[in-house]
Amino acid sequence: MNIRWLIDAVFPRRCAVCDEVIEGGRLVCDRCAATIRPIRGDTCIKCGKPLKDSERLHCYDCSRKIHYYDRGYAVFEYADIKQSLYRFKYAGRAEYAGFYATMTSEYIGDVLKKLGAEALIPVPIHRTRLAKRGYNQAKEYAKELSKHLDIPVYSKLIIRKKATVPLKKLAENERKNNLKKAFIIASNVVKLKSIIIVDDIYTTGATIDEVARLFKEAGVEHIFFVTVAVGSGL
Repeated sequence: MNIRWLIDAVFPRRCAVCDEVIEGGRLVCDRCAATIRPIRGDTCIKCGKPLKDSERLHCYDCSRKIHYYDRGYAVFEYADIKQSLYRFKYAGRAEYAGFYATMTSEYIGDVLKKLGAEALIPVPIHRTRLAKRGYNQAKEYAKELSKHLDIPVYSKLIIRKKATVPLKKLAENERKNNLKKAFIIASNVVKLKSIIIVDDIYTTGATIDEVARLFKEAGVEHIFFVTVAVGSGL
């Protein structure tokens, strides 16, 4: 008996966008494959958010902030894939990572490879949240992305020591305070010159900025990030 057939029969694959059952080893159903679209057009030259005004170089957030990272990239606008990311993060759909990584590789893989990064660094989650969720969604995405980019995943170089309040519940100034001393760089950190931080969503950038700040202080020269989705750039 074909093992893949048996697994699919007991745990049928689901479309990574709409969550409907699909067959044939596909990652998304035909309907979603025809409608889901990655970010197109002008984007912020710092964080990668889509811009409505083609004459602008930065989104609203980046025009008034100084970030610790060099440049960020994303595949989708958050509003277009919000429900998928919710299931990926909170409903046990870790397998969606394969679709996200495939789309990332297809649309911005060449760009990411040219950055010369030596490691993919998934944003860590606290051990209590990991125990409840069963996996770190950023790590799952990073592991799948590593297969496409041929860049190793280093998941133990930074640790989340504080169980922070979910950022979506906080105002911008509260997010910064919430993340103070939330992470620590592991004592066995290797000397890397260039890294890509990996996470599922980028909105205000508070989390990625804090992670980037710590790696910058540890001596990493070039820091980039990639996420499945970003918020609107306005």
